[in-house]
Amino acid sequence: MSAGFDGLAARYDELRPVDGQWWEVYESIVRLGKLGGQRVLEVGCGTGRLARALEDLQLARVWAVDVSPAMVERAKELGVNARVARAEALPFRAGWFDAVVMRMVLHLVDRPRALEQAARVLGPQGRAVIATEDPASFDDVWFARFFPSVPEIERARFPSREALTEELAAAGLGLVRIEGLRQGRMMTRERALDVIRSKAFSTFDLLAPEEYDHGLRRAEAELPEQFEYHFDWLLAVACG
Repeated sequence: MSAGFDGLAARYDELRPVDGQWWEVYESIVRLGKLGGQRVLEVGCGTGRLARALEDLQLARVWAVDVSPAMVERAKELGVNARVARAEALPFRAGWFDAVVMRMVLHLVDRPRALEQAARVLGPQGRAVIATEDPASFDDVWFARFFPSVPEIERARFPSREALTEELAAAGLGLVRIEGLRQGRMMTRERALDVIRSKAFSTFDLLAPEEYDHGLRRAEAELPEQFEYHFDWLLAVACG
């Protein structure tokens, strides 16, 4: 996955723009984590936009890690205190943080080890905040009709609400609260094809080459000029 995200680093912000819906999720993360003025670790920081916003708007002290060197370099360009590290082996001492934030990360890591590490670095009453996609809606993913194996692939990677509750508890994180958030979205044909061709989502790297090529041809032939879809989030908070 590191190599895949290294290749996307230059276009990552373009492919995942900061818009009103990005800020809606940001506000939920801040609210659940009570992040104002806190010592925060962001795991899987990407290009550093969330970390930068937490520092600028919440006056938090933020450390950030990502497995991709290219993403970390982009984050450093924003002034983020970022370093290359894996979620499963965080280079920080126990109890160092008030909060750990993981946004769209759980499907890319060894979840039990990553959550155990999050619990380890949290101080007393520290909070782990998770933002991930709800697998209950994977049959409705907009590109699943072109790539039939997508729902099965994604359900194997993303935890359900019940599984996430159990995994947080197993890692030593209690008092779990999970909220759902549905966002309605609009996409143009041009943007949808760009997402598929650039393999903007890690899902595309997991498809068999034949399925990817066939699905791309179908999308090129069948996508309308624009279409509506929805994205369903699971937003969880758990205490150390």
